[in-house]
Amino acid sequence: MFVCETDLFRLCLTRNKLKRMKPNKGKTLTRERDYVYKFSAGNEDMVLTVPLKFPVQENINHLHGRLMALHNLPCFIENDLKQSLSKFVEEETIKDYDREAEVALEAVKSGKVDINQLADTWAKAYKETTLEHAKPEETSWDEDFADVYHDLIHSPASEMLLNLEHNYFVSISELISERDVELKKLRERQGAEMDKVMQELGKSLTDQDVNSLAAQHFESQQDLENKWTNELKQTTAIQKQEYQEWVIKLHQDLKNPNNSSVSDEIKVQPSQLRESVEGNGRIYEEQRLLEESFTIHLGAQLKTMHNLRLLRADMLDFCKHKRNHRSGVKLHRLQTAMSLYSTSLCGLVLLVDNRISSYSGIKRDFATVCQECTDFHFPGIQEQLEIVQKVVLKARAQRSSKTKRHHENKINGNEDKLKNIERNQSNILPGEFYITRHSNLSEIHVAFHLCVDDNVRSVNVTARDPAIMGLRNILKVCCTHDITTISIPLLLVHEMSEEMTIPWCLKRAELVFKCVKGFMMEMASWDGGISRTVQFLVPQTISEEMFYQLSNMLPQIFRVSSTLTLTSKH
Repeated sequence: MFVCETDLFRLCLTRNKLKRMKPNKGKTLTRERDYVYKFSAGNEDMVLTVPLKFPVQENINHLHGRLMALHNLPCFIENDLKQSLSKFVEEETIKDYDREAEVALEAVKSGKVDINQLADTWAKAYKETTLEHAKPEETSWDEDFADVYHDLIHSPASEMLLNLEHNYFVSISELISERDVELKKLRERQGAEMDKVMQELGKSLTDQDVNSLAAQHFESQQDLENKWTNELKQTTAIQKQEYQEWVIKLHQDLKNPNNSSVSDEIKVQPSQLRESVEGNGRIYEEQRLLEESFTIHLGAQLKTMHNLRLLRADMLDFCKHKRNHRSGVKLHRLQTAMSLYSTSLCGLVLLVDNRISSYSGIKRDFATVCQECTDFHFPGIQEQLEIVQKVVLKARAQRSSKTKRHHENKINGNEDKLKNIERNQSNILPGEFYITRHSNLSEIHVAFHLCVDDNVRSVNVTARDPAIMGLRNILKVCCTHDITTISIPLLLVHEMSEEMTIPWCLKRAELVFKCVKGFMMEMASWDGGISRTVQFLVPQTISEEMFYQLSNMLPQIFRVSSTLTLTSKH
């Protein structure tokens, strides 16, 4: 059965509707043209007329197949129809391109288009899309400095670097000691003044006089603290610039084979560690360190060896520079500095509240330790927290709008939850964490600030608790970012309290041990099975008896490698 021209035209209208469902992208004008194909079937001459919109965005083979099927066309014209259709589309498309090109050239000749702007647009397009014309990728200053530092710290010049870093550290420590002394004197003087005023209260002075004096005292403290903050910020900025310039210059001098004086200076470089003035008794007290080490193998078929350590220590002990142990300063700093730009980074987990700040608790103590030594490689702790705050606000706004749309689609939406989301835009949720990078701490390079709430102090913490899932995500980040040593608070607290009894501690330790074991077995699929060191820390106030109970629990949960003792027959 053959199809007449009128029936074909009705079918073309249907085809047009299908074409309108796909809007053209860009500013290209669409033009409609009729494709006419004539063929003979016996004694009858047939005409196929199809209106097509140009530019044609559909595959020619699909269009040809649809025409054959819908119009019930004879098979002997299939190849000829395909060639004719392809030729028609190609010729008409070229005509359209030529027509558009002529219009564009006329616009340039008449001055309607700025030729310089057009040239810049073409040049930008070539640079962004064609590798041959693209600019060579330029390394940043941070990358150049990192390469230079990595070369120097693995050379005989490492001792010079450590001496200079330590001397800068002592300078900042002395400045902080002066600040603490001055603030202490101010508070003592203000305390004496307030005592005198309180004695005269109700006699010659009123409550308004007391409030006025308190406001003056607060303003004086703020002025003094701002003065010292600005001075510390200025000093650290100068130290960082001097240090980086000196490192670059030293590297250039060492690359010069004719400059033998620098090499000789490095060879005879004495130990020039300045004595730090321990003003205000600012020496960190150390308790007797309790430590147990284990070697384990995890995995079903291909086993991976890991090292586990159980320590009774303060989490910040891994961050503080031990100024009362001058002989060990170089060893600690050398190990940390040599692995700064390596695939063996060290990290620790700090348990913090949901506010991104450094004003209270362990966050304030950690920020204080970070500010005691200039960070020559990364931004300061306050700058990093400001960046994290901006990212959280942006992410929370996106999540809030998405959640709001989701609840609007539901008839019975939870209005209280929506109000809570809108109210706490700048806070993070339990189980979420943010990361800060450091080169100025004693034994770590990365700090994971894990958000926890008061629920971690209860007995009902399970393996699905946000804090536990946060640990899993932290271990996953360690696998993907070359952090091979991680320190974890075993009891998910930094300080002991009354409700933390012996059964509470045993139950919590068992939960964390088992969960971390499961997460470490997952690591094999994340990183291919790399040996790592996991350190479990318990608070310093825990008893020795409790510590050794936890130590006995660990080998029962993990598969500890047994030692083999070889003895001679004779």
